[in-house]
Amino acid sequence: MATAEGSAQGLTPAHRRFLIRDAIVIAAVANAGLNALIAWLFTVNEDEIPQAAVPFVEGPSVTVDTVATCFVLPFLTTLVITTVIWKEIRDGHLTRLPLAPGSLAERLPDTRLRRATVVGLLCLLVFGPISLALLLLFDYGDISPGEFVLFKAIFGIVLGALVTPFIAMVAFGDDPPPVEAVPAA
Repeated sequence: MATAEGSAQGLTPAHRRFLIRDAIVIAAVANAGLNALIAWLFTVNEDEIPQAAVPFVEGPSVTVDTVATCFVLPFLTTLVITTVIWKEIRDGHLTRLPLAPGSLAERLPDTRLRRATVVGLLCLLVFGPISLALLLLFDYGDISPGEFVLFKAIFGIVLGALVTPFIAMVAFGDDPPPVEAVPAA
């Protein structure tokens, strides 16, 4: 039976709503848009995007950009989602959900930046090799900037859908730090 605070198995309607609306739907739109925008900005003057290229020397490549996204997207998502959930908990819109003792989620750092770094590195270690293997397996060669932008948007949606709910569940277990008072002018 869930307590007033709830548990991972006993999510409240507010937690479910946050997971569906914020961690899945809004995150998918944001990840698609941001990944597409970044991909477009990096390839605006390119005719083709190679599958592999030396970073910063030969320009963008599908492989390097995809593997880098395996760190950057979870890192930034952790910073944003954790901040939003802490505010929601402080404002009373969400309650804290205790994490299972000894779980991976419970062992992550308490501070946003450290947690974001660890989550980003874990995702890079888990999803980077999988992404690399799939890119090498399909070996589709060079692609147009438009195809690259579309690929990055889709990749952002998929990776975000895999990591954002976990990141949110971890943040549900936090006791948010108090907001620092802004000195009066």
